Amino acid sequence: MKLAPIRMRPSFRHGAETPWGGDRLKTVFQKAIPDARTGESLECSVISGHNSTDENGTPLSELIERWGERLTGPGFDKPFPLLLKLIDAEDRLSVQVHPDDAYAARVENKQGKTEAWVILDCAEGAQLVYGVQEGVTREQLKQACEGGKALEALLRFVPVHRGGVFYIPSGTVHAIGAGIVLYEIQQSSDVTYRFYDWDRRDANGKGRELHQAKALDVVDLHMQGQAVRGSAMGDHIRLLDETYFTLDRYLAPAVIQPDKRMFRILTAIEPAGLSFSEGEMDLKAGETMLLPADGYAVSIDGKDVLVAAPKVRT
Repeated sequence: MKLAPIRMRPSFRHGAETPWGGDRLKTVFQKAIPDARTGESLECSVISGHNSTDENGTPLSELIERWGERLTGPGFDKPFPLLLKLIDAEDRLSVQVHPDDAYAARVENKQGKTEAWVILDCAEGAQLVYGVQEGVTREQLKQACEGGKALEALLRFVPVHRGGVFYIPSGTVHAIGAGIVLYEIQQSSDVTYRFYDWDRRDANGKGRELHQAKALDVVDLHMQGQAVRGSAMGDHIRLLDETYFTLDRYLAPAVIQPDKRMFRILTAIEPAGLSFSEGEMDLKAGETMLLPADGYAVSIDGKDVLVAAPKVRT
């Protein structure tokens, strides 16, 4: 018997863990957030301490252990390759950079981190940090780090709008700006190196930990980034087809056929219906389904659905 789609339940990062978070995961997506400073809803995650679960409370890591490659596809069970989040940035996040696989393996014994963002909602005038200014040298960046606020003059700020898509390869300096709610698909890694945190202080006057030496090790000064346009592919738009994942957007009813080479992660940005030969499900805005590799053909009926998948190596 084939494996049915799995409705995921998120883990949350909140409070002191996300001092920049807000309450829009509740107001926009009706998430049962733990407090009014919740920054991340980890929709599909095996990150230590932040396993998402199925409807019965079984952690995703246990589901993978139980079903193995029937769930994930060959080679994607160990390690599970992707992490999907919804993020509410009421305030701006730290200026940061992520290592590639080689550096992360050598220094952290973990995977590297390449990610992508889809802007779901944003305040008027909202911006991202997306690379550094052209011509900035590593020495200039190092000196600016030592001066704290001086770093801001070297950053490249870009405006955002709802529906915008941004690809963030490892090595890219970046930061989510204030007033933005977004979808993030990334490698399954929690390695982040902070250059700068806007001189933010907690109630005790303490700033967050920075990792400037490692950040300078891994930064790619030529990564300035460009917004992604995507390409039409029949019943969907292929937003990204990169080294670690693909990302598609469905804006009308469609059928997703199973592929035994890989799992898929389906997120309804607007309310949607999902049906397969054994049943039907309604998805609220912001809900995520894990579609097993050894699964059913799934019909989706919705105005805006994002589907991510690991990149199958040929």
